[in-house]
Formats: sequence, structure tokens, C-alpha cells
Amino acid sequence: MSHIPILFEDGEALVINKPSGLPIERPRRGGASLEDHFEELKLGFQRAPMPVHRIDTDTSGCLLLARNAKALKRFAKAFEERLVEKRYLGVLSGVPADSEGTIELSLSKISSAEKGWRMIPAKKGKPSVTAWRVVATHEGRALVEFRPATGRTHQIRVHAASGIGIALVGDPVYGTKQGAPRTMLHASALTVEREGKTDIAATSPLPADFQALGFGGEGPDAP
Repeated sequence: MSHIPILFEDGEALVINKPSGLPIERPRRGGASLEDHFEELKLGFQRAPMPVHRIDTDTSGCLLLARNAKALKRFAKAFEERLVEKRYLGVLSGVPADSEGTIELSLSKISSAEKGWRMIPAKKGKPSVTAWRVVATHEGRALVEFRPATGRTHQIRVHAASGIGIALVGDPVYGTKQGAPRTMLHASALTVEREGKTDIAATSPLPADFQALGFGGEGPDAP
């Protein structure tokens, strides 16, 4: 079992660098999950830390864990009140005509026997807002920074495919599996405001599979 890197640590919070392919909750069919690492992530505490939010199994990067029940409640409230700044990096399977923009597409969940469930743009869905900008381009693909103002399921994936009009590389639901072994989305930075304490702030380096697509040293602050 591989070691999980820690990006931020104090008495009430951990931010871990979640590897792609590792689900947060145990899959119904069994198999590895973040729960396997809870003992390792106690770091001397009696109780295991608890995930405050969710990112997809395929998505790598920053994940906030609370180290006690009071902190979990406070952090969950911070997410609800949008006091959390999240930055993601994703590789689009093409290059957008514009270099930046803001997507406002409400999302709803649908399900079918053939395709399973997915999120779709829908006027009566939950309001969803994502700001984005192109960070770099390489061989007909774009590395894009996404700043979601809301936290809907699959929000960035749908906003890329239906808002920008170009799906993330490797996305089997909203695009195509081809081009990468996973959906190319990475939670690159997370900041949580805390009253009376310094902010929780963490950044996660660009993973090797992003670099394999030709995006080397770029990050959220690249030109």
C-alpha cells in the first residue's frame, strides 16, 4: 500500500495529495479505498481523519480531511458558505477559441439502465458556476485552470464538455476514454478560511501523467 503525501497539517486539518484511481469510499464491489490509509493518517491522533468533501476517483490532488468532529462540522459549513477556494487543472482534448471565461450551467442528475447515471445541463437543475482560463497549449490540447464557485457532482467535467464545448482528455462519460488512462483532472490548490486562525492552504504539484502529455512545469500561476 503506497504512502499518501500530506500537503498541509495542523491540529484540526490535513490536506492530502490523493492519487488518481483511489476512491474515497469503499466501492460496493470491494477493492482499495482511502479508508485503507486511515490508520496511517492518524499521525498520532486516536481517531482517524474524516473527508470533508468529495473528489472523483479519477481526480488527483488536494483533499481536505478533518481530524475531529467539531472541525468536520466547521469545514463542511465553510464549503456550504463558499469560503473555500478550489483550483483545478484539467487537460482539454482541444484548444478553446477563447482564452478564458465563466460558465454558468445548472446541472441535474439523470439515470438510465444502459448508460448508468450522469449529470446534464438543465434549466431546473442546481446552479453551477465555473471560471476558467487556458494556462498552456501543446499538440492540439489545452491545460486549463478551473475555479469552481459551486461544488456540484462532475461540475468541471460537464462544464468543460457542455460549457466550453471540449471534454477533458480521457473522460469516459462526457468525452472519450481515448488519449489518457484516466479523466485528466487534478485538484491543484485548496484554501479554506478559518476564523481566528491562519487559513488552510495547500498546493499539489502537477502529476506525472499530465507531464507525459507535454505539460511540464506549468501551474496555476503560469502565464
